[in-house]
Formats: sequence, C-alpha cells, structure tokens
Amino acid sequence: MTSAHDPARTQGVSRPAGTPGGAGAGASAKEFDAALVWLRRDLRADDHAALHHALRGARRVWCAFVFDRAILDPLPRADRRVEFIRDSLVGVDAALRALAASHGIEGVGLLVRHGQALDEIPRLALELHAQAVFANHDDDPAARERDRLMHGRLAAAGVALRLGKDQVVFERDEVLTLSGQPFSVFTPYKNAWLKALTPYHLKAYPVARHAAALAPPPADAAAGVPALEALGFQRTNLHALKLPSGPAGADELLADFLPRIGHYHDARNYPAVKGPSYLGTHLRFGTISVRRLAREAHERAHGGPDAAARRGADTWLNELIWRDFYQQILYHHPHVVHRAFKAEFTHLRWAHGRLADEHFAAWCEGRTGYPLVDAAMHQINHTGYMHNRLRMLAASFLTKDLGLDWRRGEAYFAVHLNDFELASNNGGWQWAAGTGTDAQPWFRIFNPVTQSRKFDPEGRFIRRYLPQLARLPDALIHAPWLARPVDLEAAGVRLGVDYPVPIVDHTQARERTLQRYAAVKAKS
Repeated sequence: MTSAHDPARTQGVSRPAGTPGGAGAGASAKEFDAALVWLRRDLRADDHAALHHALRGARRVWCAFVFDRAILDPLPRADRRVEFIRDSLVGVDAALRALAASHGIEGVGLLVRHGQALDEIPRLALELHAQAVFANHDDDPAARERDRLMHGRLAAAGVALRLGKDQVVFERDEVLTLSGQPFSVFTPYKNAWLKALTPYHLKAYPVARHAAALAPPPADAAAGVPALEALGFQRTNLHALKLPSGPAGADELLADFLPRIGHYHDARNYPAVKGPSYLGTHLRFGTISVRRLAREAHERAHGGPDAAARRGADTWLNELIWRDFYQQILYHHPHVVHRAFKAEFTHLRWAHGRLADEHFAAWCEGRTGYPLVDAAMHQINHTGYMHNRLRMLAASFLTKDLGLDWRRGEAYFAVHLNDFELASNNGGWQWAAGTGTDAQPWFRIFNPVTQSRKFDPEGRFIRRYLPQLARLPDALIHAPWLARPVDLEAAGVRLGVDYPVPIVDHTQARERTLQRYAAVKAKS
C-alpha cells in the first residue's frame, strides 16, 4: 500500500529516484524549483491533491485561479455561480495566507486573473519561471479538450502539466467490470466501488505539512481577489438566500447536516423538510473535499450502534457514489452530452413546433397548472436550487407529460442551477427520460398529483412558492382544477387568472408517451 497519497499512485506521475515522501525533506530533492497550482473545480487549500503534489515536488509554489472568459462570456451578467466562486476565492486566499503564516511566510496570496485560461496560465507560468503547472482532472469533454491544448502550449514553453484525481473518490478506469469494461448499471458499480474502497482512498492530503513551500508572488504579480463588478458581473440574491460560500461555508453546512444525517434516507424526499445536506454547490466547486464527505458518510454507515443513523449515512454515501458513477459514464461515453446513452432512443420523436415551444415556456416559468411542478420551477428560478425529488418530477413532466426533448430541460437546468455539474445533470435527465444508463424504465411515468400528495402532503412547499394557492385546503391544493367553484371562491383562486388550468391532461399525455416509446422499442 502506497502511503499518504503517494503522487505516483494517485497522479500517474513518475517520481524521480530519491524523491522523499514526507516532511522535512531537503530542498535539493525537489523535482522543480518553482511550480504553479491552477485551481479550477477545487476552491480550497486543504485536502487538495494538486496543491499537495506541487508542495512536495517544488521549492516554491504559487496558486492561481483564472476567471476564464471562454466560460464566463456567454453567461448572464447576474449569475449566482460567478458570485459564489468570487466569494469562495476570498476564503481560499485567506486560507493560503494562514497556511503560509503558520510556517513564518508572509505575503502569500492567491493569484487571480481574468482572461482566456489558455493564455493566462502559460503567461503566468513564464512570469513566475515555473517549470510545472499542477491541476486536478476535469472530465467534462470541453475541459479535457482545453487541457489537451494547455498541455501543448505549456510544453512549447518548456513547462510540464501535471494532472491527477481529486474531485471524485474513484475515477475513469479505477472501478471496472471483471472483463475490464466500464459499468453501465449503477448497482453493480456501487458494489464494486464499495469492495475497492479502503481507508487509503478516503485519507486527506496533508497539505499543511508541506506548506513551507508556499511563496509570495513577485511584486509585479500581485495577489488578491477582484470585486465582482470588476469582472463585469452584478450582485445577485445569493447572500439573501443564505448560501454560505467558500471552505468556511462548506464547513458550516456540513456541521449542520451531520446531526441530521440519521434521518436523511427519509427526510430527503420531502421538499418542505430540511432533509438534504445542501452541499451540492460546494461539491461542484470543490470548496470541500469529496474524500472528507465520503469518509464522514462511510464511518457513520459502517459503524456505531444506531441502525437508523447508519441507514441515513448509507443513503447519503450512495448519493456520493452516484456522483462518481456519472463522472465515469461521462468520461467513457462523452456522446451522452449530445445524444441518448441508449442508441435505440436516439430517434425518439419529441414534440416540436409552436405548441411545444409554448409548453416549454410554461414549464420554464412555472405555469403548467400542476402546483408541485410549478413550485419546483419557481424555486430554481428564484434561488438556483431545486430539491432532488423535484428535479426528478420536473424532468419527468417535461419529457413524459409534455413530450419534450430532455436536452431542452437539461440546458435550462445548466443555466439556472447553482450546483450544475454536467455529468450529474446529464445523468439525471437521461434517467428521467428513460434514455440513459440505469434509467427509470420508459414505461414508468411520474404522476405529478400523486407525487405532490405523497411528498408535500400538507402543501407547505407549494404554498411557499405559489402563495396565490395558500388558502386552498390541503386536499385541494395538489390539483386545484378538481376543486368545486365554491371552494375556489372561498380560497380566492380564479383558475385561468390567478393560477393556470393544466396545460395537458396527465392521463392522455401518459398514453401518448407510451406510444412514443413503444414505437421506438418495436424498431430496436
């Protein structure tokens, strides 16, 4: 067993003979004189793979983040994610300064640039006379192409690019079938994942031990995080939503969640209940280590006398394994970005034309006439968050009730979700549409009224986002069109005025969907 996250094992990096593996190593044993750590989806300074490897491998180390215009320019000027990133970087900068100060080093800080990453990182590496750039893997197809181009640009300048695993517990080819193929069904993958897991895989990278290699930047490369306005973006309602940012915010949410984890398996299904961890955005941007979260879950799931607590922790660990699963699906099957994972569903005949566009607009704006679906859409539009149960419901309604292409909904979520992650978003949408790996069977279709009555029985969530329905009794709020005129009048609700009538009949829509999918299956 390689000890303490050896780079040769986790990075695929060859260590030169004599490179020490622990603290107190002589500077002459370092592979590089200077190195740059390029932060991307890993906005923290603790338990950070690339930073750890750079600190062990170089005498002087700097950390940098690029507000990449290739990513930012197409975004709306008020984007909660950009504000979250910017505020999180303030926390990373403070953490780096504290790490350096603990070793008696002053003036260290995060280097932040605004431009094209393919230009800024090579330029910064040359300015710092760095011989290597360290970063963590990003398996989104566009990111892999960017890294391929970056490798070439850095190599032309005589700078090495060292990439490795950080954002998942197991990646790429680490969990395969007995025949050496990637899994396409979750449960066998999960079983193999758990069988492969050892305490080593959940061990934190001891960054602080090697932080003496952190170096203050040259005077002409001043550190610090620019204001959001300087990047051309506007303030959002992020702070009003009380989503804490940065590593400190992740710590705060985790501390709040762990006492509740024993109820997670049940409470997570009810959108009006404080059931989830709310750590999705932090996982997405790496303000907290996935190893830490998996370790917390695994220790509780496989230890302790409380069976209920073990069940809740096991369910949460299961969600983290789903995240790994979808990442390896994206890596091995990048075609899922543009088309169905299952080839037979590539030619599904989705609804199109003016009526389809009107239905899509109604779905986006929360005007479908189905209260729980509409409340879910108001939640994402107002907060950038949607409860996971509601993500499944909203996706099922779009694809199965409205007959619209899952890619339209996936793209909408990609713009609006604070925690948007391509692999998980794509996997979730294809699951709901029945076109993906391990998908919900195409003939199983969520009934939006049944789901509403089961998971929001008192209508608390609906009332929060659809106050115009607040005075309807619990028995009627899930399907207002079934209420008697006298009940609607008593509640102050005018269907078609205060709240829309359903844009489709679920029973009829269900039959159309069954016919749509059956036609494809008959040809396969």
